Amino acid sequence: MASISEKQPQLSMDESEFSDYHEEQRQKLLGDDDVEKQCIIEEQAQAKSAQDGAEYLVSTRVKMICLGLYFAMNLGLTLYNKAVLQQFAFPWLMTTLHATCAAIGCYSLLLAGQIKLSYLTRQDNYVLVAFSVLFTINIAISNVSLEMVSVPFHQIARSTCPVATILIYRWFYGRSYAKATYMALIPIVMGVGLSTYGDYYFSLVGASLTFLGVGLAAVKTVATNRLLTGSLKLPALELLLRMSPLAAAQSLVYAYCTGEVTRFADFTAAGHLTSGVVLALLGNGVLAFMLNVTSFQTNKLAGALTLSVCGNLKQCLTILLGIVLFNVKVGPENGAGMLVTLLGAAYYSKVELSVKKAVPRS
Repeated sequence: MASISEKQPQLSMDESEFSDYHEEQRQKLLGDDDVEKQCIIEEQAQAKSAQDGAEYLVSTRVKMICLGLYFAMNLGLTLYNKAVLQQFAFPWLMTTLHATCAAIGCYSLLLAGQIKLSYLTRQDNYVLVAFSVLFTINIAISNVSLEMVSVPFHQIARSTCPVATILIYRWFYGRSYAKATYMALIPIVMGVGLSTYGDYYFSLVGASLTFLGVGLAAVKTVATNRLLTGSLKLPALELLLRMSPLAAAQSLVYAYCTGEVTRFADFTAAGHLTSGVVLALLGNGVLAFMLNVTSFQTNKLAGALTLSVCGNLKQCLTILLGIVLFNVKVGPENGAGMLVTLLGAAYYSKVELSVKKAVPRS
């Protein structure tokens, strides 16, 4: 006797056939003009969202958690780097270590099924290669310029990164901010200038490279945000997975060209690479990996401008911790600058919350 299933006609179709059939029927009902209009409306909505800033659609609680983690890890890694570099004076090899730890960490998550790779075209891969080169050049320019100018001049120049970020968004993406946002940046930049006040000296080449570094840092921050929220919309971990091996290789090449590899061989032969130094480097690499993940995710959720402002605030708190931990001497103008920066950051936060409340929910 034939089973009931054999007598029943096959009415099912696979998901792709059903989807195609459904789309075909929808187009017949709507008409070509209506479908085209709907596509235009969707594109306009996406463009409006990008112009207004995707960060304003993220809950304040999530943003605060990400910013808190990013700030704590960034400050912690800065102090950790300062301590490690006193015994391991190879900044480019340390950068290679950071990128390598990020690559290993992300690849482990990929094997564990926590990262799913997106399909990328050849052009998309070229963009990621260019982004990794930008990442490496940004570090190189910063390090080279620091040798040609005083630390106070370097810090006050870097404090203008939020301004450069705004200009990039305005010139290349047509995005504008509220007037109060522009006003909030004034005390933040001026405060950093006061808090880092000291002996300003620089050469013309050094100053040029310093401000070139400021521009590259702003471009890197905006480019990261666009890769995470633009047409690609890559998850933070996937972007880090694809970028970190390239950055590690480029940093290693730069370390070789600057003679760090040779000096490291001599350092190892002299017996200075002790187990304590190795453990300190491993801990530094793990913290750098965690910071990179947090940095990318925070950039995606809080926005490139907020991340730049957070970097200014970190400069002031680094000086404050330097007073406590390293007995750094500062004058009254430095203390006033830190206070102005903190007040400016508080005002900026208030402005951003007001803008967020004004953004309509779709």
